Amino acid sequence: MMLVAGITASVLIQTMNSLQERAIQTGAETIKDISSGLKVTHVSGYSDGSKITRLAIVITPIAASDGLDLAFGYIFLSDSNKKVVLHYNSSCFSSSISNGLFNTLNSSNLSATTYGVMVVRDIDGSCSSTTPVINDGDLVVLLINATKCFSGIGTHTEVSGNVNPEYGISGVIGFTTPSTFADTIVDLQP
Repeated sequence: MMLVAGITASVLIQTMNSLQERAIQTGAETIKDISSGLKVTHVSGYSDGSKITRLAIVITPIAASDGLDLAFGYIFLSDSNKKVVLHYNSSCFSSSISNGLFNTLNSSNLSATTYGVMVVRDIDGSCSSTTPVINDGDLVVLLINATKCFSGIGTHTEVSGNVNPEYGISGVIGFTTPSTFADTIVDLQP
């Protein structure tokens, strides 16, 4: 009886230790998911006079966020008629904005399923073409070829979506295009 009681106690202790380890791991993952993420600070569009042909989405990590690797995230975007999912294209990367917001990257290199990255501010130099990691204080622009995604975005069009990081809180995209495109560069979301 003593031997059976000892074995049973040993099994119970091992089970409790295993459950405790899982609880600690789950707690750490939950904290990471709710304390990390990014926010969309601004969206601008480039107009050819009749349609928005390119989108620039400015993002930054939320306060105290862990580093977020954009290569493992994606953008979900819808113009009410079509939905697209875009992934990072490492060949469309710039470590600075040298020729204006819409002329630094060649948007013709972007497809209907890819987006490019331009770095505005990268304090620790962690954002590169092969590992586009952004962390606290960084600011980047995601460039989308709206012509290839939606055949351009016309007037009075409602656009919605998310910039989804590898984990954590997603940045929200939501705007309605104006009734006319009087300027080449159009502010779409403050």
